[in-house]
Amino acid sequence: MPESTAEVGIIGLGVMGSNYARNLAHKGIKTAVYNRTAEVTEQFLKEYKSEQIIGSTSLEELIEKLDRPRKIIILVKAGAAVDAVIASLTPLLDKDDMIIDFGNSHFDDTERRGKDLESYGIKYWGCGISGGERGALHGPSLMPGGPKESWPELKPILEASAAKDFSGKPCVTYLGHGSAGNYVKMVHNGIEYGMMQMMAEAYEIMKTLLNMPAPAIGQIFKQYDRGKLSGFLFELATTVLKKEDEAAGNGYLIDKIQDKAAQKGTGSWTSIDGLEKGVATPTITEAVISRIISSKKELRQNLSKIYPSSQELENLDTDKFIDLLEDALYAGIICAFAQGMELIKTASEENEWHTDLSEVVRIWQGGCIIRTIVLSTFEKELVKGPQDIHLLETAGVSSLIKGNLQGLRTVVEIATRNAIPTHGLSSALHYFDGMRQPRGNANFIQALRDGFGAHTYERTDQEGSFHTEWKTT
Repeated sequence: MPESTAEVGIIGLGVMGSNYARNLAHKGIKTAVYNRTAEVTEQFLKEYKSEQIIGSTSLEELIEKLDRPRKIIILVKAGAAVDAVIASLTPLLDKDDMIIDFGNSHFDDTERRGKDLESYGIKYWGCGISGGERGALHGPSLMPGGPKESWPELKPILEASAAKDFSGKPCVTYLGHGSAGNYVKMVHNGIEYGMMQMMAEAYEIMKTLLNMPAPAIGQIFKQYDRGKLSGFLFELATTVLKKEDEAAGNGYLIDKIQDKAAQKGTGSWTSIDGLEKGVATPTITEAVISRIISSKKELRQNLSKIYPSSQELENLDTDKFIDLLEDALYAGIICAFAQGMELIKTASEENEWHTDLSEVVRIWQGGCIIRTIVLSTFEKELVKGPQDIHLLETAGVSSLIKGNLQGLRTVVEIATRNAIPTHGLSSALHYFDGMRQPRGNANFIQALRDGFGAHTYERTDQEGSFHTEWKTT
């Protein structure tokens, strides 16, 4: 048997796998790599020569080149491909060896795989990774969950390769056993859906109501990125909106992109699990619904002819409205995070993950799609408060909401008057108004439920459940 030479192995040399291997090599971590198609491995080794990267032509060879306990990172398409790799690896591994799945696996799949491998003594980890191909290369946000007893073995590798938070610490932390890591990454993606949806609405409002061309809107996003909305997506929006259409030779690329948004499922998973757990995530859900509506292009075009807009667009003070829109986005994004954090808290309590919410918002501060400056406020407030506190209950966050709420309310009102749909911004506003309402309208619903189905109700002045024989007229 050849001498062990590598600290970690990587299976899958697509863009993410090859970039992460280069990241580890740059950090001085010797890495053995393998791809099912041998030509891919050969090409990778040819392009990225490094003494820290060694190739393998088979899984057996990869295993032989790893230090014990072996640590193998899987970077293949989520689903059946992960199961196939695990099935091939299992007979080759020993007790306490580790398999770490870096894909967007559903948390139920991670739980199943972990339990299956437990009988072999193999430690299975689900590790969310955010930052795309650039993050994989230069430092991602990493969200690991798995057997805590093997964390000391894995921790140095993940910390070395991770991005840095606002204080310079690695954007990685232990999130809990089982599927905790995949679950946090799923919710991260749900928040990402909500943020992008609200930004898209801001783009449409500026384009339609203010009659602004793409580069001018990009300049506004750049202005936002220099202030309280500073973050990766606002930085990227500036680039996207100023990109010229090189294929056509004129105009801007954004104006030629079809208005149909795709999705890979994590937003829907977040929404569905929120409903199953009784946690309201309306901004995430509306972002998913908006993508579904966007896919109905032909139907939308037909309906636009049946129901043409007769609304005359109103004139607005551009400078004042741009400020209001900034406030609206800020308040809306805070509400989206509040929804996601409540869902993580609920799942953690149900599964006894003991996930530290202050650590979750800390590791999202670097190398991350939803990186935004307000995460520093969230971290400070969650560190101070009890773990069961709702983000909107904290003093620091409530101060921010109060200072920006009117902007959200005004923007939604103006957009509605002008027939511009605001799935994200409106849902954030209604979520906030619903959550702060001391007495709402659900008493009416309960009365109706008891009237047609004898479902009973609770009273405000007495304990217990009650039923009334309602007489219809």
